[in-house]
Amino acid sequence: MDSNSLSLHHGDFFEVVNKIPDESVDLVFADPPYFLSNGGFTVRSGKQASVNKGDWDSSQSREHAALFHQRWIGEVRRVMTKDASIVISGTHHSIFHCGIELESSGYKLLNDIIWFKPNGAPNLSRRRLGASHETLLWATMSESSRFIFNYEALKTGDFPGDKIKREGRQMRSVWWIPTTPMREKQFGRHPTQKPLALLTRIVEAFSAPNSTVLDPFMGSGTTGLACQKLGRRFIGIEENLDYVLLAKRRMGLK
Repeated sequence: MDSNSLSLHHGDFFEVVNKIPDESVDLVFADPPYFLSNGGFTVRSGKQASVNKGDWDSSQSREHAALFHQRWIGEVRRVMTKDASIVISGTHHSIFHCGIELESSGYKLLNDIIWFKPNGAPNLSRRRLGASHETLLWATMSESSRFIFNYEALKTGDFPGDKIKREGRQMRSVWWIPTTPMREKQFGRHPTQKPLALLTRIVEAFSAPNSTVLDPFMGSGTTGLACQKLGRRFIGIEENLDYVLLAKRRMGLK
């Protein structure tokens, strides 16, 4: 896909989204802030590391988080076509806010998908279960939407490393995909970078060639890479300039 089909924007989502025409997006993938940066610790490469990711992820009140998710989900609804889908990724810290808001705003929830991380980090406190999955919510605009679902591509496709998917069998709602490998961080790192295998599967499943895909919190641009690979048009929005430049390097853009 040529570079003209990849549109990357540096700025606040709530400002940039106003430039996107109504009913022009066929698929939204969103990995919104989890608001987890509260001074805690996690494990990275076998060593203790801070969970603080930046001001954009700083811990906030439940009311603030709920309002944030209400706002951005409302904004993307305006730019989605009547048959568009939205996929939201999150942990228990954010995904329930998003699910409530989707239903309150009139979306039709189609599936929740479990992204199982076989190499998820252990829990250092020993007072919680080790977190080894994220939840994806797949929804469409309304009960009457004629949404895209590439059933046969998922049934017959090649998904190396997924120990749950059986060759020639229906795709299930649990996806076995390891966390982002080091080879995908050669141009730089983002603290919540998603693996290309995950975004490739999402884009392939819920959009068609030449569809327009929007990522309102683009980060390091993995959604854009998936679109580049599969022949989709991409719009990415990111408020951190360093991450915009990282995404451009990954996509080979100037």
